[in-house]
Amino acid sequence: MELRLQLKRLGKKKVKEVPFTLEKNPQNLEELLIACVKNQVEAFNAKRTEVNVIGFLSPAEIQEKAQSGKIEFGELANTELADLQKAIDNVLLAFQDGLFLVFVDDNEITALETPLELHSQSVIAFIRMTFLVGTYW
Repeated sequence: MELRLQLKRLGKKKVKEVPFTLEKNPQNLEELLIACVKNQVEAFNAKRTEVNVIGFLSPAEIQEKAQSGKIEFGELANTELADLQKAIDNVLLAFQDGLFLVFVDDNEITALETPLELHSQSVIAFIRMTFLVGTYW
């Protein structure tokens, strides 16, 4: 199933849209979060294990990277792989702690057990909450 994920941080205007493919239709929010984490951990770990054979950037790659404001070779100093179970535990805890909100087709999902009815046109938005730093005494 092909979906569109929207990633947003409060206080920022930019919304990052990411195409996302699921092997099977998740029955609830918990299954959706786990599927997203599995996908991202696999991509993260694959990037850590791939070998960069070409040690230079083409002019087109330099131009593309200049648009984002950072020109780099893409080599990673940290090659440690992510632990899938820790990542799943973290995302479930972060959701329960209110560190991010989830909207499916403009409807907020507030519980992990909430049943989902996703279709190919579904838009899933993850909004990362930003908390104020400091205390009042």
